[in-house]
Amino acid sequence: MSLVDWFEEKRRLKLLTTPKPKYPESDPSAGLWTQCDNCESMLYVRFLKQNQRICDECGYHLEMNSTERIELLIDPGTWEPMDEDMLPCDALDFVDQQAYKDRIEENQLHTGLTDAVQTGIGELNGIPVALGVMDFQFMGGSMGSVVGEKLTRLIEHATQNFLPLIIVCASGGARMQEGTLSLMQMAKIASVLQIHQIQKGLLYISILTYPTTGGVTASFGMLGDIIIAEPKAYIAFAGKRVIEQTLNQEVPDGFQVAESLLDHGLLDLIVPRAILKGVLGELFELYKAAPCSKMSQPSLSTMPIVQ
Repeated sequence: MSLVDWFEEKRRLKLLTTPKPKYPESDPSAGLWTQCDNCESMLYVRFLKQNQRICDECGYHLEMNSTERIELLIDPGTWEPMDEDMLPCDALDFVDQQAYKDRIEENQLHTGLTDAVQTGIGELNGIPVALGVMDFQFMGGSMGSVVGEKLTRLIEHATQNFLPLIIVCASGGARMQEGTLSLMQMAKIASVLQIHQIQKGLLYISILTYPTTGGVTASFGMLGDIIIAEPKAYIAFAGKRVIEQTLNQEVPDGFQVAESLLDHGLLDLIVPRAILKGVLGELFELYKAAPCSKMSQPSLSTMPIVQ
């Protein structure tokens, strides 16, 4: 036996005797099915997306990402995003279980977004609107400096161009990794909303979805001229456990869902997702017909410059 044959024989024997590594068996149905958070029915994801993520069995509104909401509300081909290249920074060098920089990068890869909100201009049933949509999949929709700045610029653009404003809220509140910088966004957004609503008389509609909590609820979430919520949306400032531990008393079930808040006068409407676009279109038409409406004003970009 030649030396070459000897090595070949050893190599063959090694391949035969070495056990193959065991890999976990993949589930061919992974990603095809999901479970309803309310009735626990198994739902086929493809049909669920076609049904606007509403459970066929119980009508429960499951979580939607920001891109799906934009497609739900804005006419095809009319969406023009704003400030897509704005990126968050780690001013505090914050580290908890994970470095803030790593957490941001991980969420950016997972969602394809730069931060927890998408803003832009589009048409809703042919009516130009300014739209901001928060995304709970990006760090729980938490409001940091980028979220605050993007919403502020969106509101200023809407004010300058006489556009009605919609903000879809889905957030756990202010982003703790940015400390006071995140809390400052509450006052900043509220101040530009005051100019938009009070000084200029323009319409702002706030849409509260599951969940809307913390600093978002305590600021622009509840400042809408019209406040709309989705059915059974969880809306609160502090969570149930925090309230119970602070007050040392039991909180009744269901008191922080949209239906309870509507009964207590904190909401104007509860609108199912399937008819939301139509309802918004009718509201804009009514507002446009009002004598004090500014929606009929020409855009500043088209107005002649007075020398």
